[in-house]
Amino acid sequence: MRISDGATITLAEVLPDLKNASLIFVGELHDQKEHHELQLAVIRGLKEVGIPVAVGLEMFRAESQESLDRWVEGETSEREFKQIYYDNWTSPWSLYQDIFLYARTQRIPMIGLNVPGEITRQVAQGGFSSLTPEQIGELPEVSCDVDTIYMEFIRRSFGQHPHGTTEFTYFCEAQIVWDTAMAWHLVRFLKENPEHSVVVLAGNGHSWKRGIPEQIRRQSSYAYRVILPEEPGRLERRSVSAGDLDYLWLKM
Repeated sequence: MRISDGATITLAEVLPDLKNASLIFVGELHDQKEHHELQLAVIRGLKEVGIPVAVGLEMFRAESQESLDRWVEGETSEREFKQIYYDNWTSPWSLYQDIFLYARTQRIPMIGLNVPGEITRQVAQGGFSSLTPEQIGELPEVSCDVDTIYMEFIRRSFGQHPHGTTEFTYFCEAQIVWDTAMAWHLVRFLKENPEHSVVVLAGNGHSWKRGIPEQIRRQSSYAYRVILPEEPGRLERRSVSAGDLDYLWLKM
């Protein structure tokens, strides 16, 4: 569904608009196979109309970039790569396998976007200010500076996670570290590879416009589009707006 006018359209009808964007966010609930099928369809669709495409991955830490490059170049067997995958992510390989195999056969660059888990855990316990200069690197300053809707989302998440003595502000900063770091790595890739469009695979909470795209907006002027699968109770056709996404994938 196109959010701007509520029209129900096909992916083929969406592709001309996606060609105008440097970043295409395709969200997911990690355990939903059909969401990954949608992601692959977008990657394949852009590739087949001649767009130089890359794939950005929440599922991989940036420090694993060399392993992703070796996979794309065919220098690592699937058996070996699966071990690397599980070092980065916990969802079953079978959910993402087709995407990784397609990127490999088509030589599509894959970009690790995430930060080490110990970074976000430390921020959740002691705030962004607890990080050392070495840990921060070139990451922009992070604070719990979000709009009211995103704040409500983070508060709900805070209530659903075991967090011990964690203060809410620190928990909020930890969420923003994820978004900010992934945005920074995307911007860096595009500066070095301006001819590419990047399809970003990340959870709905990171992919909606208030997540990574907002941090992209703060760091750059790259155009983006957001496609999210319908999510009962949060992303529904009657309640979403252009402030959340551009296209809602409806499960028929």
